Amino acid sequence: MTPHATTGRADSPVTPGGAARPGAGTGPGPAARRARRRATTVNPGLYLFPLPAVALLVVFFAVPTVQAVQYAVTDWDGFSADYRMVGADNFTRALTGDDLFRNALVNNLKFMLVVVLAQTALSLLLAVLLARNSRGSVILRSLYFFPTILSSVSVAFIWKFVYDPNFGLVNRSLDAVGLGGMRSSFLGDDQAIYWVAITQVWFHAGQMMVVFVAGLQAIPVELYEAAGIDGAGRWGKFRHITWPMIAPATAIVVAYTTIQSFKAFDLILGLGGNPPNSSLDILSTRIYTTFANSDYGYAAAESLLFMILIGIVTVTQRRMLRATTADT
Repeated sequence: MTPHATTGRADSPVTPGGAARPGAGTGPGPAARRARRRATTVNPGLYLFPLPAVALLVVFFAVPTVQAVQYAVTDWDGFSADYRMVGADNFTRALTGDDLFRNALVNNLKFMLVVVLAQTALSLLLAVLLARNSRGSVILRSLYFFPTILSSVSVAFIWKFVYDPNFGLVNRSLDAVGLGGMRSSFLGDDQAIYWVAITQVWFHAGQMMVVFVAGLQAIPVELYEAAGIDGAGRWGKFRHITWPMIAPATAIVVAYTTIQSFKAFDLILGLGGNPPNSSLDILSTRIYTTFANSDYGYAAAESLLFMILIGIVTVTQRRMLRATTADT
């Protein structure tokens, strides 16, 4: 018999006579509970840390949004102290009576559709081809990412030269190979919004490629090895492993690309001038023109409709993406 059994240790829950010590086995004592409460108590000073971010959000988002709602139901011109309350007339005018606003809306949806599909597909293809961290892949990734660091105005002037109908790179190249009959005015025809979409894809595909590369490199290699043992080919691996595993990265790319396509204000003005022609007019440039015409109340209503549209499109895309990944 060990000495513990005869003398009874101080930390043993059993007394030397075999009876349980009072309070033993019923949980931590009062001192331990007080220490635990002190450890879980949040220092009030920690609540001061989010205040700068909250202040910026309130000043630059919440307050302007509330003011936009106030102005949207008036006919304020932005300068005079007098204005009338017009209720929902500005919204009705935008949705049913303004051909310029509806034309800008259609152009913006076309632009968004092309940019989201083409840019997502191209950036994913580049990421799949350059996912390995070899020297060549790193160099090519850097080259494809380079346009992203340029300003929108610089990109607009570069591509304005490319699309120039007289001495532009595209038309001169067509002449050089004997295809002069395919010359185009590009930014001056009815399909101009699609040419701007190509510029937007060139501008940001490298940026979205980096997001996809990060998602691809986070996929465990063991999954591909197991799929290969089971006889899966490249398409099967992509469909059942790669695509579902990069769903979070795809959601980020699609949402960000959508917002970019609605915010292509400076690119449109750089390529199409101020104001742009009707084939290049999108919602952001239309709202800007309305403000410039001192129709602040109506411009505020257009801005609110613009914000609501972005929210609807983004939520719809996320649900469609979830349904797609769930099916795979």
